[in-house]
Amino acid sequence: MSAEGKVSRPPRLRRTVTDRLRVAVLQLADHQAQVISHSETPWASITFAGTRHLLALVFAGDTAVEAGERFIAALPEHEFMIPGQLVADATVVEAEHRLFPSPRLSATCELLLLEEG
Repeated sequence: MSAEGKVSRPPRLRRTVTDRLRVAVLQLADHQAQVISHSETPWASITFAGTRHLLALVFAGDTAVEAGERFIAALPEHEFMIPGQLVADATVVEAEHRLFPSPRLSATCELLLLEEG
């Protein structure tokens, strides 16, 4: 409690564009993926500025692999809703299936985000 007798709340964490993108990608993957790595690099052209993101995902198990296959099919046309950003390009640059010792799908995707403004 604060000195005024009010319950104090912990400070609200601000989610970054990177955080929001990761959440959106995991939602598209039906929360069946694990993000193994996520890197971002600044990107700019004469008229636009933004960031290029490279995410490596793993889908482990039958249900997750099925979700991964849907994710790969849906990603290029998916309309992301990330405030202040436009996803200009989203592609799967690598995918690998394994059946042994258990079903597993690894996918690497690249997304180009442009700042709206």
